Amino acid sequence: MLEKRQLVIVGGGPGGYAAALRAAQRGMRPTLIENERVGGTCMNHGCIPTKFLLSQTKLFQELRKNTRIDGLGENARLNWQRVQAEKRNVVDRLVRGVEFLLHRAGVEVLKGQADFRNQKEIIFRGSSGERFFDADKIIMAMGASSMDLPFLKANGKEVITHREALSMEEIPASMVIIGAGAVGLELGSIFARMGTDVTILEVMPTILPGGDKQVVMRLEHLLKKQGLKIRTEVRLEEAISEKGKVLLKGTCLKTCALLEFRAEKALLAVGRKPNSQTLLQEFSGLLDKGGFVRVNSRLETGRPGIYAVGDLIGGKLLAHKAQHEGIIAAENACGLDVEMDYRALPMAVFTEPELASVGLTEKEAKERGVGARVGIFSLQANGRAVTLESPDGLVKLVAGHDDRVLGCHILAPHASELIAELALAIRKGLTLQDISSTAHVHPTVSEAAMEAAWKAKGLAIHALNE
Repeated sequence: MLEKRQLVIVGGGPGGYAAALRAAQRGMRPTLIENERVGGTCMNHGCIPTKFLLSQTKLFQELRKNTRIDGLGENARLNWQRVQAEKRNVVDRLVRGVEFLLHRAGVEVLKGQADFRNQKEIIFRGSSGERFFDADKIIMAMGASSMDLPFLKANGKEVITHREALSMEEIPASMVIIGAGAVGLELGSIFARMGTDVTILEVMPTILPGGDKQVVMRLEHLLKKQGLKIRTEVRLEEAISEKGKVLLKGTCLKTCALLEFRAEKALLAVGRKPNSQTLLQEFSGLLDKGGFVRVNSRLETGRPGIYAVGDLIGGKLLAHKAQHEGIIAAENACGLDVEMDYRALPMAVFTEPELASVGLTEKEAKERGVGARVGIFSLQANGRAVTLESPDGLVKLVAGHDDRVLGCHILAPHASELIAELALAIRKGLTLQDISSTAHVHPTVSEAAMEAAWKAKGLAIHALNE
């Protein structure tokens, strides 16, 4: 028997639960189907547990290295089992919070598998049996999964993904991480702080491919100083498991030299593939060659009333992007007309220091012929960064011919918090003058954005105007 529904949302990650809550606020009573706990990979196996482990290992490292604290130093020990237990508590607390909000909003949450019988009919299979839904509107938010390499597939033992890495009970002596994106750099930082010999391999010329070259090269230098071994322009071609270890063979693209890397663990961080397998039959015409769902600016597919959001549609695979897309899709499913604007979509990498970016890089602005001014302010002259003993970063602003802010790239403590100011500036079309004429609290790292705006105009106060 078909159960009629106004809106069915498939996938309960950030995009899915945000869509459900917004639709409920607009007067709908949506049904949300998720095959694991609400919050998806981000909350359960990604963003949240990663940031908790980054916080704990950073504190541990600071205590060990602070020469002004007596009685600790190399004697300090981090209880990894207790850290893992508390990590699970943090995740559980946040998941329960979202589940509470969904319940109070009147969202029906079903945990199980959803399959499409046709374009509007969904089969749900769960512990209580099967149910059949006929939906007026559908929002697909099934997310993505870690990719393998043709010659190297995760087995949960010596070859792992981020899921296994975040839940390991024992710290490995050595680890090779394949991929120098955000996942690879953050997990590499966690384990390097715990004493693991970490090597990160990247096929592209720099870490964080696509980022502002000047900023990512500075971060790469700082990470190497922290003990991470980073090799770029390395193409892997073969993998052999031997006695509980992994042997990786490849070629250096710069010198054509043959390379070998051995480690207890090989962590795959080479990207993610969309969870679109269940769509191949009914929706194959909506998928691109990579399996991502094609949508318009309203997040609607080529089938009216069917929307897709998050990692399922590609682009930058970011949790906050998925959440914002979920809200936009829900608004449109409820009858509004709202478009997604990606010009001011920020990103952040939670290394030490953090790297955050929004808008165009200097290279992109020049290639498009729209960038006229660049302002760079070093944190060596920022009082707050010096007191935090983290003065090696910078803030880089990119502005157009009309002085409007086009991009910003920050390498600094709390860069992930600072970038919102610049994302708002880009979204609202603000200028360098708007940034520089706004008083910023002293001493804060945020002052560096004001100084970078001044620097772009040749009016910096705490730096030479060359």
